[in-house]
Amino acid sequence: MTPVTGRPRHGALLYAFAVLVAYVAATALAIKFHGLSVDRMMVVAEGALHGHLDSSTFQGTVDSVESGGRYYLALGPLQLAAYIPFAAVPELQRVGGYVTGLLFGIPAAWLALPLARAYGAKGRAAYWIAGFTAFGSLLFWTSVFGVPYYLAHAEAFLALALFLLEWAGRRRPGLLGLCLGIAFLARPTIVLAAIPFGAMLLWDRRAELGAMARDALAFGLPIAGAVALYGWFNWVRFGSVLESGYSISVLQVPWLEGARAQGLFTPWHIPANIYFGLLEPPDLTGRFPFVAPNACGLSMLLVSPALLTAWYAGFRDRTARLLWVAAATVALPVFLYYGGGVVQYGFRYSLDFTPFLIALMAMGSEHWKGRREKVLVLASAGSIFIGIWWYANF
Repeated sequence: MTPVTGRPRHGALLYAFAVLVAYVAATALAIKFHGLSVDRMMVVAEGALHGHLDSSTFQGTVDSVESGGRYYLALGPLQLAAYIPFAAVPELQRVGGYVTGLLFGIPAAWLALPLARAYGAKGRAAYWIAGFTAFGSLLFWTSVFGVPYYLAHAEAFLALALFLLEWAGRRRPGLLGLCLGIAFLARPTIVLAAIPFGAMLLWDRRAELGAMARDALAFGLPIAGAVALYGWFNWVRFGSVLESGYSISVLQVPWLEGARAQGLFTPWHIPANIYFGLLEPPDLTGRFPFVAPNACGLSMLLVSPALLTAWYAGFRDRTARLLWVAAATVALPVFLYYGGGVVQYGFRYSLDFTPFLIALMAMGSEHWKGRREKVLVLASAGSIFIGIWWYANF
């Protein structure tokens, strides 16, 4: 892994500017078609400023939960925290959802360039990998539509990018734990990445028991604090620290209700998730261009085919093995989960483990042949632009 040092070059500034322009333009497109409104998370945030998290307007709506005669949303604390500053200013409430997506998505995309370099990508390859991350991964799609569910992905992606940069650099246990704790508050199952990374961190300190104990404490405390905060957030709403609301929320979709009846996380869901995540083709239509995305999912290999270049990293390198294990560990609950991520373009839950694959892409970039990989990156970017246009008109 390569430490990131030195002053930014013109290419990096141009990349940062391109990200800013593209994300703002895509958000403007989303606003043009979807308009501005005060979404439900903004209602929660406004209520939080007045000391409560419920609203009677949630009754019977998707992902609402009745508890003690009050109606809550089954959404996480980090999404709520991002909304609160906008809820405090009535003039910003209608645009707040869109701005929060940009506030997390744009920095996450900016970090893709130093992330690629930190994991070994050199020269133009680093820009191609960063460009894929910013424009060819679902980070772009989830950052521009002002949807609270998608905001969680942008938040977690940013936290994981910071985590991976710290891992490639000084590996300070407290900062590593803090990044994973923040990711947990957005997407709880990502905390499973603490298992392989924490084990590696402690293994490297095994010669000094005192240092190992201090690092374990520094790494674990922020994560434990995040878990406690989420538990308190659940208890305030649903009377149980373990109830996030997703097991008891209103769904309004019969096949989802049937899937959930089998369990939130169970092997029963693996075949459907593999199909939606890896195999689902576009729907055939009677109008040009005669194909359209399925809102239940679309193969991530069609949506972001450049992810295939992660295989170039192989398994011999110690860091590559760690990243593969982390990706698989975080992917496991994704494929065990009942929901699948609808409504979506592609398989948005794959964003939970995409940052690990991007680091692997960077590690394998020394094996790039040139044209083939660039075609995959351009195809990924084209796919995401199509997905943005499709959902803007959805």
